[in-house]
Amino acid sequence: MRRKRLLGGLAGGSVLLAATALWTSAYVKSPAQAAADARPPAADVLTAPVERRVLSDTVVTRGTVSASQSVDIAAAEGGLKPVVTKVMVRSGQTFPAGRVLLEVSGRPLFALRGSLPVYRDLRPGAHGDDIRQLQGTLRELGHPTGTDRPGVFGPGTKRAVAALYEAIGYEPVTTDGSAADTARGDVKRAQRELDRLIGKGASAEDIGFARSDLADAKSALAKAESVSGPMVPASEVVFLSGFPARVESLGAKVGAEAGEKLATVSAGRLVVSGSLSLQDKGLVHPGQKVRVYSEVTGDELTGTVASVADAPTTSGSDADGQDGGQDGGQGGEGYAVTVTPGSPLPARLAGQDVRLTIEAASPGHKVLVVPVSAISAGADSRTTVTVLDRSGTRRRIEVRTGTSGDGYTAVTPVGGARLLAGDKVVVGVAQGSGAAR
Repeated sequence: MRRKRLLGGLAGGSVLLAATALWTSAYVKSPAQAAADARPPAADVLTAPVERRVLSDTVVTRGTVSASQSVDIAAAEGGLKPVVTKVMVRSGQTFPAGRVLLEVSGRPLFALRGSLPVYRDLRPGAHGDDIRQLQGTLRELGHPTGTDRPGVFGPGTKRAVAALYEAIGYEPVTTDGSAADTARGDVKRAQRELDRLIGKGASAEDIGFARSDLADAKSALAKAESVSGPMVPASEVVFLSGFPARVESLGAKVGAEAGEKLATVSAGRLVVSGSLSLQDKGLVHPGQKVRVYSEVTGDELTGTVASVADAPTTSGSDADGQDGGQDGGQGGEGYAVTVTPGSPLPARLAGQDVRLTIEAASPGHKVLVVPVSAISAGADSRTTVTVLDRSGTRRRIEVRTGTSGDGYTAVTPVGGARLLAGDKVVVGVAQGSGAAR
């Protein structure tokens, strides 16, 4: 029994010693081992393949979609203060030609198609390009101008103007007809005098004079009538280059005095206007391709740069509309850029903020490219890349750089050096372990 107890004790002691040794080896380290474990892991070389691709240098900025024409509508100046009596549109609304937008002091203000701005009352007897424009838009709205010559406000144009006002529900303003009334009276008196002389058997000479007087009176009447009748006052019409047009903003309120800016309307083809920084201005030129993207609607279209301003414009506030803070509220300078879409932009984009991606430079064909991080410049001013062979050997190759974009740079080996698509170039070193990738 004593022998069995002794053997059991020895076996238990052996197990305890083995467990103690295992714990010591796992958790108790020598100073040398602890220092070794504290050292950083071996460096891991990061590589990327050399590629052949079409590379483009892009400039990304923001833009606003707006019509090519914007017109501020103001009340006409006169003796009495004009008052807004009706508002027939709302901000953001589109409208066709011939639509009444506002009523000021009981008179309509409507829009017609035309590229010339109104600068005078369009009266009977007038002639010019603005009359030709009026005649064209009247015919477009279904009011023919008869046999009037183009650019001459004659009887047919008067009838068409009267028909336009009837269609929109207003009486047309007419010119002062007192001259025509006086001329009609002169014709009547001349006719009665001729009839009297003929009736009493007057001499041929007296009758001849009377006939001449009547002819003169009729000529004066025709002239007076040619400049009298329905007219289009300058205060009642705005000419826009295209329809449907859009109300950009509306300041008119019923009952309020009509001020300098009742509304702002826009028309014509939608274009995109943006701004470039000084460093980007040199990269952007008319004719370059542009991608237009709306985050709101998801629309993505293409266009071209139409123009880039030579002089900067300065904004007094930052993009949030807040004062600039430390710079005393002085905003940064930007160079205006206009983009013409390749196809008409949908009306839903009007007034929206969009992203513009401008293709500033491109070789137009596939070129040899490496990541920008693979390019290095030495003290000898040589630009190089480092190629990592399969054996792990590194070799430096001098290159000439070209277009950069999307994180890559076009390179051309210099001095007969060999660099092929698929070669691995060093782009950095990461902390870790393992072989080069």
